[in-house]
Amino acid sequence: ACGAIAPLPVALARARPGAPRPPARAFPLWGWFGIALLASGWVLAWSEVTPPQWRRHTFTPLWLGYILIVNALSARQTGCCLLTRHPGFFLALFPASAAFWWLFEYLNQFTDNWYYAGIQARDDLDYFLQATPPFSTVLPAVISTWWWLRHWSRIETITLPPMRLTRGAASVALAAGAAALAAIGHAPEALFAMLWLAPPLMLFGLARLVVGESLLDSLAAGDWRPLLQPALAALACGFFWELWNWGSLAKWHYSIPYVQVLHVFEMPLLGYAGYLPFGVACALTVDLLSRALGCGALWPPEDDASAASPGTKPGAGTTR
Repeated sequence: ACGAIAPLPVALARARPGAPRPPARAFPLWGWFGIALLASGWVLAWSEVTPPQWRRHTFTPLWLGYILIVNALSARQTGCCLLTRHPGFFLALFPASAAFWWLFEYLNQFTDNWYYAGIQARDDLDYFLQATPPFSTVLPAVISTWWWLRHWSRIETITLPPMRLTRGAASVALAAGAAALAAIGHAPEALFAMLWLAPPLMLFGLARLVVGESLLDSLAAGDWRPLLQPALAALACGFFWELWNWGSLAKWHYSIPYVQVLHVFEMPLLGYAGYLPFGVACALTVDLLSRALGCGALWPPEDDASAASPGTKPGAGTTR
């Protein structure tokens, strides 16, 4: 499934605009609040005159503003968004996101691909309390961006040849992902990319073997949107993560083997490729969370019956 991200440019080039959308609606009032929150957070984050104790905590308001804006853009475009249609599930994404990203922080202990600077914490508990709020914005940002992007006329018509993912493939994916993560500690420089490739493999395998179906089952019908769209959403979020990190006081730096050239902000250009499988991992995680909370499958969207694959249970799919 991770290797399937490579055809994304081909899929976008082949896609054709879908049916005309209704005229755009008014931009929600709370979306303007998101713009104000993001703008003020950006100024505070990059301003040299801002007190350091304020500058170190601007990441969370920046991304809360972004999340409000992208949901407002969805509401303007279609009349609904993740925040307004499923507010309970939307709020549940924040604590789930914090736990999700802390797992990546743990994995980074083996690879040391990124490290933080400009942070002041008295002890581990203080660091945990400071880091958890910004970590909690990751999944809401990526999934809200996916919700918005999937209504773009070209992106919503992404198709590629069918690919059936069997239980055997799921078993191989789960075993390969687990083996890759275990091997990172023994060869971190050679296998650093597995930090991003192994989690979606394992999540796909777990979903298919434990739940019996996966977010990616629609690939069997040639519908690659639930794989390629979240990959693109994470790449879009990645651009803003790196942009706002660039001028911030509390920030991260990269030390990625083999690719430490051609930086765009702090990130080496080739390093942006990691956002693509990361987006798939985000989507698979949120799909499992949706099922665990009794909200149904994340795909097909409830307003897009055409996304259903032949094996989809009637009424099972509801976009959160």
